[in-house]
Amino acid sequence: MKTLRFIGAENFISNQEYAKKHIRSVAHNLYPLLLKACYLHEKEELLVMLVENWPQQDFSFGKLLGKTLDYPEDISHWACQRSLTACLKGLKNYVLNPSPTYSKRLKVVDLTAIQDTEFQPCQCKKPLGRWARTEMISQLSIRLDFDPSVFDIDIDIFCNLFVTERNYELVVQALLMRCHCPLKIRCVDFRADNLALRKLFYVLKLVEPSSIHKLEMVHNVRLELHHLEVLLSNLTFSQLRSLTLPTRTFNVRHYTPEDDAVLSTIGEKLSNMVHLTELSLSFSTLTGKLRKLLSPLQTPLKVLELANCSLNQVDMAYLANSLHAEHLEVLDLSGHNLTELFPSTFFKLLQKASSTLKTLVLEECDIGDMNIHLIEMCLMHCLKLKDFKFLQNPLTSISLRRIFRVLVNLPMLKYVEFPVPKDCYPPDVSYPLDEVTLVKFDQQKYNMVKESVQRILLQAARDDISAVTPLFGSYDSAIEETSKELGAGLLTSFRDALQSFTTALQKL
Repeated sequence: MKTLRFIGAENFISNQEYAKKHIRSVAHNLYPLLLKACYLHEKEELLVMLVENWPQQDFSFGKLLGKTLDYPEDISHWACQRSLTACLKGLKNYVLNPSPTYSKRLKVVDLTAIQDTEFQPCQCKKPLGRWARTEMISQLSIRLDFDPSVFDIDIDIFCNLFVTERNYELVVQALLMRCHCPLKIRCVDFRADNLALRKLFYVLKLVEPSSIHKLEMVHNVRLELHHLEVLLSNLTFSQLRSLTLPTRTFNVRHYTPEDDAVLSTIGEKLSNMVHLTELSLSFSTLTGKLRKLLSPLQTPLKVLELANCSLNQVDMAYLANSLHAEHLEVLDLSGHNLTELFPSTFFKLLQKASSTLKTLVLEECDIGDMNIHLIEMCLMHCLKLKDFKFLQNPLTSISLRRIFRVLVNLPMLKYVEFPVPKDCYPPDVSYPLDEVTLVKFDQQKYNMVKESVQRILLQAARDDISAVTPLFGSYDSAIEETSKELGAGLLTSFRDALQSFTTALQKL
C-alpha cells in the first residue's frame, strides 16, 4: 500500500509544468521518492531533471526502485524504454552541466537490477533490451570522453553487457577509453552471441574478467574444447558465479587421449572458480565424461543444465551420488530418456535434490503413459518446486491429469509448462515432434484438456498455479532482441559450411 508520502509525490509530479519549476527546490532526501514516482508514471522530463541534479553518491536501480516503505512494489526490474532513456539522458547532463548549488557527489550508477521479460509492466509497454542498453551506455561513454571539462568526474556504471558482431566495435571503443572517460563501464554479467572467437577473447580481456559474475557464450559462438582451455588459461574469472557454454563446446565421442587430458585441465580450471554455482552445458556431447568435468569442483552447483548432452548410466550414477545433488535448485535434463534408461538413478537424484529443487525441466524425455508412476513418485517429494516444464513428451490427457493431481500438492509450485497431449495428434505421429507436426493438433480436444486441468487446480484451491503450453518453448528476450542479426549470422555459417563441403568434393 502506498504511504501518504508517496501519494504526495505522485500529486506533485501530476502537474509536470509545476513540478519542473519547483523540483530543484525539493529537499535532497526526497529525490529517491520522486524518482520512483516518476519512473512508475514515465515522467520523462522530470526524470531527466532529477538525475541531472542527483545529490547522492549512489544511484542504484535495485535500491531506488525496489521495495520501499513508501511504495512496496518492486519496479527495479522494469526495462521501460521511456524511463530508462530519460535516466541515461539525465546522467549525461549530470556529467556535462555545472552545478550552481552543490558539488557533484555521484560515484556509482548500478543498472544490474533491470530484467528483460516478455511483457513489460510499464505503461509504454516498450522495453529497452539488454543489447540496446549496451549500445546506449557505450555511446554515452564515448561522447563524454571528448569533453575536457569533465575529466575530473569519475562515475562507475555497473551494468550487464550483451555483445554481438553488430555492436562489438562500439563496445570495444568505450572500454578502451574507460581510463579517460567520466563514465567507467563496469561489467557484472556478460553475454556474447554471433561473435568470432578472436573478438570474444579480446572484449572479455577489456571488461576485466576478474570482476564478472555471470558469463554467457551462446548460440553462434564457435567455442570448442581447445578454445575453452585457452580462454580459461589466459583469463582469470575469480568472481564468476554462473557460466553458460555454447552448443557443441564438448563432443567427447571424437576425443583422443590428448583431448581427454584437456577436458581434465578444464575441470581443474573450473575448480579454481570457488564462487561458481551455476553451469549450463546444454547441447554438448558428454557421454561418460561428466565426472571428469564436474568432480574437481569444490563448490556444489545450484544450477545445472544438461539438456541434450547424451548422458549415459555412468553419468547419471555420478550425478545422483555427487556433492551437487543435494544442493541443486535448478536442473535441466531435457532430451534424455530418463524413465526408460535410468529409472533408479533418476529417482535417486530427485530424492537427493528434493529438499532444494525449485525448477525442474524435462522436455523431450520420451515420458509416456507407461512411465507416469515413476514421475509421480519423483515429483511428490519435491516440496520446494516452483517451476516444472515437461513439454514435448508423449503423454495422453489421462496421464496429464494424473500429473496435475500430484502437482497441486506441491505448496511452492507457481508455474507449469505441459505438452499438448498425445491423443490430440493423429495416431501415426512420432516423437520428438518436428516444428511442422507440432502445430497440427486438434485444438478443440486440447481446449477440453486445458479446461480439465484448470478444474483440477480450482478444486484443489490452487488457482495460483499458472499452467501453459508454449509450443516453441519459453520466451528468450535476448533472441527476440537480436533475432535478425542472429538469423543472418546462421545463414552465413550455413553458406560457409556449404562452400567448404563443395570445395572438399571438388578435391576428390
